[in-house]
Amino acid sequence: MDGQRFTIGVDLGGTNLRIAAYTRAARLLETIALPTRLAAGRDAVVDDMCGAIKTLKERFSSQYELAGIGIGTPGPLELPAGRLHKLPNFPGWDGFDLRSAVESRLEQGVIIDSDANLAALAEAELGLGRTMGLHSLCMLTLGTGVGNGIILNGKIWDGATGMAGEAGHATIYPDGPACTCGGNGCLEMYASATAIVRTAHQRRDYGTAPLLVGQDWTARSLAEAAKAGNTDAQKIYVEAGRAIGIGLAALINTLNLPLYVVGGGVIKAWDLMKPAIFEEVNHRSYVYRLTAPDSPIAKMNPRGATHIMPAELGSDSGLLGSCILPFSAHETA
Repeated sequence: MDGQRFTIGVDLGGTNLRIAAYTRAARLLETIALPTRLAAGRDAVVDDMCGAIKTLKERFSSQYELAGIGIGTPGPLELPAGRLHKLPNFPGWDGFDLRSAVESRLEQGVIIDSDANLAALAEAELGLGRTMGLHSLCMLTLGTGVGNGIILNGKIWDGATGMAGEAGHATIYPDGPACTCGGNGCLEMYASATAIVRTAHQRRDYGTAPLLVGQDWTARSLAEAAKAGNTDAQKIYVEAGRAIGIGLAALINTLNLPLYVVGGGVIKAWDLMKPAIFEEVNHRSYVYRLTAPDSPIAKMNPRGATHIMPAELGSDSGLLGSCILPFSAHETA
């Protein structure tokens, strides 16, 4: 019975490392938050992670049976090996076999998936998917980068090698700026918090955005300025919305899923981006035009419409997904 079992989930981020104990009835029982000590090396980070896992395991094993340990990590992630490749913000981690490193310390198995996949899993099981009664969705997470997760019939779609869901590196503008992935003009170069702040500073420094002069911007402060009427800030979010809309249109035409979720810290500016997102999706996706919520097909088809919505869950989505992952794996087996 799930009510008598608990899981431990790990959300490995470039700045913060969070580890939580979870039951389906009570959800998060306890969360341990630590800085991710990247400068100390990957072994130090894994030691911190495993120490926190052991603490939670000891604390709750007298009350519940441990159902498993799930770990969410930035990608690209190779599965089933659990090996990391070319993580932009994790120097020295290329080719690191994270699964083996953790399992050797804990002396038990763990389940690993990408952080974006796990955010999508949480949104499917606990967020919009649950609210709308839908079991399939595609999610974009707009944070430091742009992540992407796909849930099909309640399960993560990992692809052949665990690297499915990299729409953040789909080309939006072929002649755009160089991306850390080696391409140019990727969605991540326009819609991530990093890209939005970089654009603001470039335009401020080049003198093309006079209303941005005199301040070092963050994504939050830029969004606040845009909402207050700063037209130079507004333009940046409109451009981000256009890039998101182009990316979503391609995903909708390819996948034809009922729900597309946009999450991450940048969606605090959802209202600033929404008009441009829907303008591009309507222009570029005939599938969306045919199946939008107010379309005749959507009203007549028992499978319903194509929905594009901001995420229901907040910053805990990746952590919740890592906690859900062991339960999901048991159900699949």
